[in-house]
Order: sequence, then structure tokens, then C-alpha cells
Amino acid sequence: MELSQQQIIAMKRKRGELNLTIKELSKGIGISRWTIDNIFKRNHTNVNTVTFERINNWLIDEYTKNS
Repeated sequence: MELSQQQIIAMKRKRGELNLTIKELSKGIGISRWTIDNIFKRNHTNVNTVTFERINNWLIDEYTKNS
């Protein structure tokens, strides 16, 4: 599945707002820190279905916590 640029920007923004390291972010989402590194630094947007769902679920959870 393909991550959109909006999803990547949202991940980066939430990471900054929460002041998380890549390692803390990877634990929170439940994916490898290397996967996050590839998404952020190497613009790899094609991820497997489980990774896509975990990222989306984390983003939804984080945005609904603060609403």
C-alpha cells in the first residue's frame, strides 16, 4: 500500500508535537525504526498492509486523544 505525503507529514508533525525519538515513535506505532527511517529519509512510501494500518491507527488515535 502507498502512504500519501499527507500521512507522512502528519507522522512527522505528531512526532515533533510529542517530542518523540524515532525509537519511541516506532514503539508507539508498532513498526521497525528502520521502516520509519526509510519513510522519513528515503521517501519510501510503498509499505505492506500491516504497516499501513498501524500507521493509520496510530495517527487516528493521536489526533483523537487531543480533540
